[in-house]
Amino acid sequence: RREVRAAARSVLISVCFSFAELKRGLAQDLISSPKLDRYKLARQLTDKAVKEKKIFSIYGHYPVVRAALRRKGWVEKLHLLPRVGPNVDDDENKQAEGKESQEAALEKTDDIHAVMSRLVRNEVPYFLWTIRRDAVDHHSLRCEQTLNHYGKTASFTTKIGLCVNMRSLPWYVQANPDSFFPRCYGLCTESEKQEFLDDFRRTVASSILKWVVSGQNHSRSKPRSRREEAGDTEPGREQAPEAAGPQLRGLSEQLVDAACKVCEAYLGRLEHEDIDLPEDATKDLTEDEWKELTRQYYALVHGEAFISNSRSHFSQCQALLNKITSVNPQTEIDGLRNIWILKPAAKSRGRDIVCMNRVEEILELVAADRLEAREHKWVVQKYIETPLLIYDTKFDIRQWFLVTDWNPLTIWFYKESYLRFSTQRFSLDNLDSAIHLCNNSIQKHLKNDKDRSPLLPCHNMWTSTRFQEYLQKRGRGAVWGSVVYPSMKRAIANTMKVAQDHVEPRKNSFELYGADFVLGRDFKPWLIEINSSPTMHASTPVTAQLCAQVQEDTLKVVVDRRLDRNCDIGNFELLWRQPAVELPPVQGSDLLVEGLALRKAQKQIPPMANCGFASPLTNVQPLKERGPSAMPDLARGPPRRDLRLKDEKVFPCAFPVPLKRRAEGSARAQHVYSEPGRKIELPTWRVQHPDDKAPSTALAKAEPDKHLAPNLSNVCPLPAVLPRAKTMESALFQPPRPPGNAWCLRPTSPGAACSASWRAGWGLRPGSNLSSEQRSGTQAPSGPARLSE
Repeated sequence: RREVRAAARSVLISVCFSFAELKRGLAQDLISSPKLDRYKLARQLTDKAVKEKKIFSIYGHYPVVRAALRRKGWVEKLHLLPRVGPNVDDDENKQAEGKESQEAALEKTDDIHAVMSRLVRNEVPYFLWTIRRDAVDHHSLRCEQTLNHYGKTASFTTKIGLCVNMRSLPWYVQANPDSFFPRCYGLCTESEKQEFLDDFRRTVASSILKWVVSGQNHSRSKPRSRREEAGDTEPGREQAPEAAGPQLRGLSEQLVDAACKVCEAYLGRLEHEDIDLPEDATKDLTEDEWKELTRQYYALVHGEAFISNSRSHFSQCQALLNKITSVNPQTEIDGLRNIWILKPAAKSRGRDIVCMNRVEEILELVAADRLEAREHKWVVQKYIETPLLIYDTKFDIRQWFLVTDWNPLTIWFYKESYLRFSTQRFSLDNLDSAIHLCNNSIQKHLKNDKDRSPLLPCHNMWTSTRFQEYLQKRGRGAVWGSVVYPSMKRAIANTMKVAQDHVEPRKNSFELYGADFVLGRDFKPWLIEINSSPTMHASTPVTAQLCAQVQEDTLKVVVDRRLDRNCDIGNFELLWRQPAVELPPVQGSDLLVEGLALRKAQKQIPPMANCGFASPLTNVQPLKERGPSAMPDLARGPPRRDLRLKDEKVFPCAFPVPLKRRAEGSARAQHVYSEPGRKIELPTWRVQHPDDKAPSTALAKAEPDKHLAPNLSNVCPLPAVLPRAKTMESALFQPPRPPGNAWCLRPTSPGAACSASWRAGWGLRPGSNLSSEQRSGTQAPSGPARLSE
């Protein structure tokens, strides 16, 4: 038995030891699992991010923003991008937004970021980066949630908004919008069309003067080359004369005289010389004269005609052009062809943009649209006919800037930018959009022209640093820092100051914008448009570098700088911060309104037949009270009145004359309900109820009263014609009542006379009096009509 016990004890010990070893091994295997380690790490990082409110969501293709935020300890809450219409700068964002959302939603399950995203699926994101503003309802966001868009930015991010608001610039800053923004008109109203037509005609006249001054008459068969018109050739340099073809025809010198007349009238209006002149006298030419002048101008600039003996008008034309240039800063960019660029008012990426040089074609295109779709659809802007060319190719500049607050206005300007070249050589003879529009969304579908310079990059982009090197080789290295860069900064600052009053200044928001500039041949930048949600797609090596860099620097300004004002902000520099304006102390005037309250006039009591009084009932003073605490002293009883029948006339009611009451008597209020449909015209008494604001009128109710109390004296018998009437006492001492009920005051002093209706309220038979207990108040009244205080 001892041996069996020892053997069992040893087996049990060995089993327990084996189980403990197995448990320790299993725990060791679980701890050393890489998936478990990744889950624990994801949980720790997620808890820290939730505590620090570092949850973000991205709508669109922004891998650089996602990676930068993850490095800063932020955790992404995945969202599928809803379907939105294309209203972004470039269509690369539109093509990539669906792909990016699917990739983000289908990440590998063993990725730690995917695990962290699942852990925060029920958390609130505190940083939202969207491709479009309407992807998220910014009105429903919390104050601590950051969004990369502002509301109501159409005042400068749409062509029609920028066109209209630039006219208000002199009211905000001391600057002329014509000095950096080509004049623009919205062809949505008749007044705008007329202004555009007048501008086109003035440009026709000034272009004729330029034709005479530039010596175009020496090359009759064709106008100047595209290089000379663009500024690559000296303006005063004359071309070799060529033989005139049979199609050329000579124009009269009257064409120059008419153009000079129009220009002189224009200068006179600028100097307000037409203020005291009649309206008919201010007109330059008649409509027929304008049509003829325009027709001859078309033939002149297209090389189909020439002006005979134009040299005799050289001095006059030169003097007028000098005056026009001094008052109109856009004279240089007007050129000779009078080309205008017609744009849809609210579209982007160069869609439906055309260049035209005939006013009738422009107006016909606008008039061809349906009326409901034409409103604010078309914008016409003066085309820059003398742009700066690089290797005989046109280009524009994409410049970024960041707005972090609208009140006070805070603008950050990016130091780096990039140039976008056209795939075709520049020429004014061909108005194709492929030549004159440098948008990458248009040029990427075209092949580079074979005649274009091989020194230009095949991807058609330069960085601003590369452009400065080009200027340095041309001996103009200082132009960028002294002319181009400062002028772009002033244009952006002035534009934002005008738009400040139109934008929703939501706190804890920011937005990155992309502005497009075109340089004139004098290196002066001209603002063309401003884009919201500029493309960040790495379409070329230039954009792959700069777009990633500007996104990271944007996060440094809007995220890192909140915690550290001295942190690195990359290539951003503070362009403008509106100084804080202290509001003056408000000293309100102490206003007092004095006057008298208006009281409602008492109604006239109609005369009553077969009744008379010793004193008029209208002399009865009404009860006045202003609240429950202001009730009259009912303990003293109702006021006494010496009511007597005049000439012993019969009155259709029974009432005591006089009503005798003891001094210690009291009055109680009884809540009764009137009987509808049974009314009689009796004198009324105006009393104000504690719950009513204005006095009301209570009418006595006729009740049967066949038996009168024996102690009533001097009472006239009721006539047979009025068998039912209420006591006069009820008519005198009944306060006003709301519809359906009333408060009736009843005297309860001992010995007071009671009518039949009063006795019924006390549960008494007609002809009986109150008991001693009821008089003293120790016994409560019986019946449905109880007394209440």
